[in-house]
Amino acid sequence: MKEIISSVGKLNHIAIAVPNIQIASDMWKKALGANVSTPQTLHDHGVKVVFVEAPNTKVELLEPLYENSPISKFLQKNPNGGMHHICYEVENIKSASKRLEAVGAKILGDGLPKIGAHGNPVIFLDPKDFSGTLIELEEVK
Repeated sequence: MKEIISSVGKLNHIAIAVPNIQIASDMWKKALGANVSTPQTLHDHGVKVVFVEAPNTKVELLEPLYENSPISKFLQKNPNGGMHHICYEVENIKSASKRLEAVGAKILGDGLPKIGAHGNPVIFLDPKDFSGTLIELEEVK
């Protein structure tokens, strides 16, 4: 039986790095009337996150947990914050990884999925392969 290769699915979220998640969350709430989730700490990723809910997607606000967090490095270059990555859904992260490897696209880190903020496996793709944009793929069933 032929293996089904995962294709990119719908946009799950756009992530914005922020120097202070409380200040950023308050602005989204007050200025835009947005619903903002309770903060989560993701030690494996070195971030604190909240999700701003929208009818068609989410915005993830990311604050670094410590100095050597990838978000800290991003904020050193962009002190006021800015768009960090976009996340697309895939049906099967292992199939998506195989497809990426087959075409020479690089998966960051050790190449293995980690559990993301939604409790699903995620991988990040090298921005050099995607026009300078960091892409996250999240397995959503």
